[in-house]
Amino acid sequence: MVLCAMRRQLLRSGSCAVWARLLLQRQSSGCVYSSAHGFHQEEITEKLQAFPGGSVDLLKQESGIAVLTINYPSRMNAFSGSMMVELEERVSQLESWMDGKGVIVQGAAGTFCSGSDLTAVRAISNPQDGMKMCMFMQNALTRLLRLPLISVALVEGKALGGGAELTTACDFRLMASGSVIQFVHKHMGLVPGWGGAARLSRIVGSQNALKLLGGSLKVDPEVGLQIGLADGVLEVPRAEEGAGVVLQQAENWLSHYTEGAAPVIQAVKKVVLSGRELPLYEALRTEKDVFGTVWGGQANLQALANKSKHR
Repeated sequence: MVLCAMRRQLLRSGSCAVWARLLLQRQSSGCVYSSAHGFHQEEITEKLQAFPGGSVDLLKQESGIAVLTINYPSRMNAFSGSMMVELEERVSQLESWMDGKGVIVQGAAGTFCSGSDLTAVRAISNPQDGMKMCMFMQNALTRLLRLPLISVALVEGKALGGGAELTTACDFRLMASGSVIQFVHKHMGLVPGWGGAARLSRIVGSQNALKLLGGSLKVDPEVGLQIGLADGVLEVPRAEEGAGVVLQQAENWLSHYTEGAAPVIQAVKKVVLSGRELPLYEALRTEKDVFGTVWGGQANLQALANKSKHR
């Protein structure tokens, strides 16, 4: 929270170069709201914990690819209050994973996520609590997107409402055949509140975002590829092939972009992040700083020794 206040002060003073360096600090990389915005994390965490159910599970693998699973099948993997808190905790664990290179976000039991559990939604339906929940989830999902890991949403079954927003908090989206992404917020008398509208506009453009939000359109894999919401389509295996085949396909897809040393893959993500979020001048300076962290490093020296430039 202190780092977020520092960032605002630096921005007001015009010191973007210092802010750019702060952006690279994992602890502050996702802070959108702080106490200055009326957001007190401990307070909303306590409220959310009062609505238990399901879990958010994290599996870190030796390959450097983690699997983050939204796990509440009886509610189509909707987020309970306690699951929102667990999501924030899992993101914190990934931020400090020095050997990490990628993360796959999936739902349990063949469906992705149906947004918020209505039990919690009804209980905090007053505007004040709703805004606090909104800020909590925006912080968590922004930190997810800003992880120094390459992230992929593996969409099986349905990604509805907040689940659709969750897909936009990943660098890539892979859709299994038969899956659907749908921003159903209008049907609930709402608009996205977890940052999904802002991210969606950057992914598919404002015109397509208006169509998806205004029409609550169902996006299947074919449409997803056409508008750029999906980066690939995975075939659902036959029943006799067993569970986990789609996840393995996603890991194989992601491994094309995570092959190599973890510091290098993390550096790649950081320079792309700075290019996406900073003015060009400061993005260039940040790129220089990140370059300095890998120049002369073990992976660089090994590549020079192997003469692997043209491979």
